Amino acid sequence: MIKVFGHKSPDTDSTGSAIIWAWYLTEVKGTPARPVLLGEPNTEAAFVLRHWGLDKPEIISDVTAEDSCVVVDTNNPAELPPSINEAKVVGIIDHHLLVGGIKTKAPIDITIRPLACTATIMHDLMGEDLARAPREIKGAMLSCILSDTLEFRSPTTTPHDRAVAETLAADLGVDIPAFAAELFAAKSDVSAFSDAELLRMDSKEYEIEGKQFRISVLETTAPQVLLDRKDSLMASMPGVAAEDGADQVVLFIVDILREEATLLVPNNLVKELAEKSFGATVSGDTVVLPGVMSRKKQIIPVLKL
Repeated sequence: MIKVFGHKSPDTDSTGSAIIWAWYLTEVKGTPARPVLLGEPNTEAAFVLRHWGLDKPEIISDVTAEDSCVVVDTNNPAELPPSINEAKVVGIIDHHLLVGGIKTKAPIDITIRPLACTATIMHDLMGEDLARAPREIKGAMLSCILSDTLEFRSPTTTPHDRAVAETLAADLGVDIPAFAAELFAAKSDVSAFSDAELLRMDSKEYEIEGKQFRISVLETTAPQVLLDRKDSLMASMPGVAAEDGADQVVLFIVDILREEATLLVPNNLVKELAEKSFGATVSGDTVVLPGVMSRKKQIIPVLKL
C-alpha cells in the first residue's frame, strides 16, 4: 500500500492532492494507495474535506524503510517525515523549486512543473482518466487550485491553472466567486489557534546569510483579526524560533482582497531584512508591502540581509 502525502502543516493543496493521487493510483492504475497527512489540516483544508464529504486522512509522524511513498506538493526533506530517506519514495509531484536532499532507492517518477498548484499538474497527468473521478475528487481538485491561486489573484497563477479551474467548476456546477469566498472565510477563521500554532501554520524553513528563518505566511480576508494579535504574535516568535532551531520567525499577513502583505517587524534583524529585500522604509513594528502575495514567487526569491 503506497502512502501519499504532502508537507507538514498541511494546507488545501497538500491535503487535497494526496487524496486525489491516492484515488488515481488505486482506482485507475490498480496500485493500492492511501492518503495520509503530516499534521492537522488547516481550517480551509478541513472545510474542503467537510464540503466535499471526504474523510480526513490518517495523520502520521514518520515513515519506515518498509513504506512506499509518493510525495506531493513539496520536495523539501525539511517538510517531510524525519525518516523520508529510509523509505521507498516512488514518486514526487510538485510545483515548487527543486531543493534537493531526498535520496531514493531506485529511479522514480518525478514531475515538477511551473504551475500554481499541484492539483493542476495532476489534472494533466490524469488526462482522460479524470472523467472517471467522482464529484468529490474533482471538487478537491478545484478547491486546491482556487486556494493556491487565491482565486487567480496570486502572481503564481498561469492561464492553464485558471482554465482547468473554470472547466472543473462548470462540470461541478460551482460558482467560483461564491465558493472561493467560502474557502477564504474558512482560511481566515483563526480564533481557535494559539500564537505558536499560527506562526507554524503555513511556514517554510529558509537560510539567509547563514541565519535560519521560519518564513510564515497567513492568507486572510480579515487581516485586522490577526493584526489585533500583533503584540502577542511577536512575543511568541522567540520561543517558536528556539523550539524549531531557527534564528528568527518572519510573519507576513497577506490580505487576499487588498492584494498586499503586512510584515511584522519585531526587531532590527527583521527591519534589515525588510529594507534590503523589499526596498521598504520601516518606521514601526509593521510595514505594508503592496502587491506582495506569494511566498514562492515574491518573498523567498528576494530575501537578503
